[in-house]
Amino acid sequence: MALKGNSADGRTRSSVQIFIVVGLCCFFYILGAWQRSGFGKGDSIAQEITKQGADCNIIPSLNFETHHGGQVDSLDESEKPKVYKPCHPRYVDYTPCQDQGRAMTFPRENMIYRERHCPPEEEKLHCLIPAPKGYVTPFPWPKSRDYVPYANAPYKALTVEKAIQNWIQYEGNVFRFPGGGTQFPQGADKYIDQLASVIPIKNGTVRTALDTGCGVASWGAYLWSRNVIAMSFAPRDSHEAQVQFALERGVPAVIGVLGTIKMPYPSRAFDMAHCSRCLIPWGANDGMYLKEVDRVLRPGAYWVLSGPPINWKNNYKAWQRPKEELQEEQEKIEEIAKQLCWEKKYEKGEIAIWQKRINDEACHGKQDDSQTNFCKASELDDVWYKKMDACIAPYPDASSSDEVAGGELKPFPERLYAVPPRISSGNVPGVSVETYQEDNNKWKKHVNAYKRINRLLDTGRYRNIMDMNAGLGGFAATIESPKLWTMNVVPTIAEKNTLSVIYERGLVGIYHDWCEGFSTYPRTYDLIHAHGVFSLYDKDGKCNLEDILLEMDRILRPEGAVIFRDEVDVLIKVKKIIEGIRWDTKMVDHEDGPLVPEKILVAVKQYWTVGGNSTSSQ
Repeated sequence: MALKGNSADGRTRSSVQIFIVVGLCCFFYILGAWQRSGFGKGDSIAQEITKQGADCNIIPSLNFETHHGGQVDSLDESEKPKVYKPCHPRYVDYTPCQDQGRAMTFPRENMIYRERHCPPEEEKLHCLIPAPKGYVTPFPWPKSRDYVPYANAPYKALTVEKAIQNWIQYEGNVFRFPGGGTQFPQGADKYIDQLASVIPIKNGTVRTALDTGCGVASWGAYLWSRNVIAMSFAPRDSHEAQVQFALERGVPAVIGVLGTIKMPYPSRAFDMAHCSRCLIPWGANDGMYLKEVDRVLRPGAYWVLSGPPINWKNNYKAWQRPKEELQEEQEKIEEIAKQLCWEKKYEKGEIAIWQKRINDEACHGKQDDSQTNFCKASELDDVWYKKMDACIAPYPDASSSDEVAGGELKPFPERLYAVPPRISSGNVPGVSVETYQEDNNKWKKHVNAYKRINRLLDTGRYRNIMDMNAGLGGFAATIESPKLWTMNVVPTIAEKNTLSVIYERGLVGIYHDWCEGFSTYPRTYDLIHAHGVFSLYDKDGKCNLEDILLEMDRILRPEGAVIFRDEVDVLIKVKKIIEGIRWDTKMVDHEDGPLVPEKILVAVKQYWTVGGNSTSSQ
């Protein structure tokens, strides 16, 4: 009997052991299957895309609905997407907020008519801006600095008007840019060499520059080889397409003017500002324009003025202007520079250079006058559609006479990942040193995923890049390269105002509200990155997602790419609208797997022009 009992117990133990082993096998099988469909799925997608080259078709095996059925089920699949038709060919170079016809209805005083005047809702275009017939992909950098295809911007006026100044020449089917300018007909390189004898351009101390009234941006184009990035602006005026030419060359530029509204940049943003015969009346309106430049200059930064009225005694005959008028003009500039406590470092020929003090220690007695009007420190970065005022931006506090107010920046490229002073001092609410470093690591991971999706990302195929919701600039910092530049946009409705941090990293950017048209010509960006933009505006409810997508289509080049990163339910709305636009798309899982609700939607704009010739991979 005892033997029978032992035998029964043994069979029971054996059954339990078998059950446990089978259970463990099933568990690890399921675990392995889940892991293979999770993190590794991004790699399998990347391999599939690699096989297809740069093609951006939807991958049939990608199935994100399985994990987010609720959001997908809410979509009415029977509803056909709205199809957007091409606009009339007369809109080929349409700039919504700088439309020439609308501009002429506004006062000319203080250049008001050249400022942003966006169409009301009922006048917005709901069509696709066509490319001109014969449009081609711009030349890669650095060839694009010197040559622009004629078909892309077929305007010859500047070749005649600026012929003796070496701005631009027409040669066959291309425009050639010899590098000249009104103040440097012998070339921008020699001119910059002259500036570099006073300004520390070579060692990375000067990284960000502002070019006011930039023409075709040759100054910014030739600064690039010295690792200086210039934000150039000029109005859309009688010099047709000057900003368009700049962007076709691959140089950062926007349509803009110094009028009555503050510039869309934060305070203490630029290491250098420049005016080369820019026709801005610096002495007018109690020095308002020069004080606005001072607002955006960092402590220790430089201002360069070349052309009238500098050295008027020797140049008034050549300029064909009265001596008295030029003398009064220069005296006003000198007086305002003294109020700003700038130090004049150089004057020779037609060039003068001033330097802003590193703090206000040396300014006591010059700015203590009861007549001096100081701006409110809390309003220095509140600029969107805010009236310019003839006030002086106060310096941040400094504890000693040799301390740089607001913090000293590392030379570039070290400053790209150094902790920005505004963060280390706690001046950006909600952003600590730790969160800044975490953000950098996150974007390195994200960009690695992008490179698996699109192998052309860092090859030079995309020169002009825009980040529509730049945050701390992590995306732009990660892709930083001499082959490309990024326009970092901080939306005016963003939770955190981080544009000043972006500039302290040695990057450039601008404030903008995506409910309105961007200050650029059509077809000026090769790649657009949109992280969280549509969640931001969908939640805000201020404007239609359709309007934002049509604006993206306007500024994106034919065969340019877009990378959306957003919540899946928002991307489904976006993708539904895109189906009516001439873009090819694919949806990709987050790099951490399909269970993450954030997804990536990649799109490529089809090539099509006036007259209807087009290409599509669909």
